[in-house]
Amino acid sequence: MHPTTDHRPRLLLAMGPGVAERLLTEDHRTRLAALTRTDPQLVAHDLTAPEGPAAEALAEAELLLTCWGATPLTPEVLARAPRLKAVVHAAGSVKHHITDACWQRGITVTSAAAANALPVAEYTLAAILFAGKRVLRSAQQYAELRTDQAWLAESTTWGNYRRTVGIVGASRIGRRVLDLLRPFDLDVLLHDPYVTEAPPGVELVGLDELCARATVVSVHAPQLPATYRMIGARQLAAMPDGATLINTARGSLVDEDALLPHLVAGRLHAVLDVTDPELPPPDSPLYTLPNVLLTPHVAGSLGNELHRMADQALAEVARYAAGEPFAEEVRAADLTRSA
Repeated sequence: MHPTTDHRPRLLLAMGPGVAERLLTEDHRTRLAALTRTDPQLVAHDLTAPEGPAAEALAEAELLLTCWGATPLTPEVLARAPRLKAVVHAAGSVKHHITDACWQRGITVTSAAAANALPVAEYTLAAILFAGKRVLRSAQQYAELRTDQAWLAESTTWGNYRRTVGIVGASRIGRRVLDLLRPFDLDVLLHDPYVTEAPPGVELVGLDELCARATVVSVHAPQLPATYRMIGARQLAAMPDGATLINTARGSLVDEDALLPHLVAGRLHAVLDVTDPELPPPDSPLYTLPNVLLTPHVAGSLGNELHRMADQALAEVARYAAGEPFAEEVRAADLTRSA
């Protein structure tokens, strides 16, 4: 009697040191072992190594499961992976490691960008609602004064009823933010040059008009040459006094040199999860200004939220193993206008 042929695809985990330990639970590893022929404990941190267990696994791999810190798939790396047909990325952008050589070879790519979009959208929603209630400043004043204060009299311009919120970029994250804003009594504006029809309840406007009308502006455009410093001196000057700028996209989309004078003067407020450079210099006013909430790029998936990305990635692996198309396939043309 001949043994049954195992048709499960061979898979190799490929990501930076320590990432797999945070990304995958034991249940994830067990599911991977059931879906594919893989060593769920073997993680290739460097696909350029010519020898060793990772090199041997790469030579046999039909499928790569990647995440942050994955080795770029250069022609030299792909030459060591003659059987590779698909890459499942358990994170957002694939631009770091998916090269032109991958597209030229016809490798299919998918990512967990949808899973990573949700925590960024949730962070943004919280920032928008807190900005309207002036939570940061009132908490600081409360801690300083430690006494009764006429908060009701001071808060005549606070609140989220019919506040105008501007969303810059109908990206995957931008669209999730729009979805999350629907239950609230807000007037929502959207700017995106690729959108010709706004979603229900949303007004499509130009960028300058959005900045002039919105009391909260939230940036969700991708990092592209065309979006460099898109929130510049003109847009910032147009924002109403007391308005809040939220950036969870990339620091390069905002002209921080033009933003800082508005923040130092107290005219504008900001919630910045990303900056340019990514780590502000030690003497940056952003660390200490009372009207700035500065966080260290934590809006995206972290902690147990990484498991959501792993769940989506494993769902794609299951589709591949069953001979089905990916649900979240990434195409080369998409990357010209996405993160």
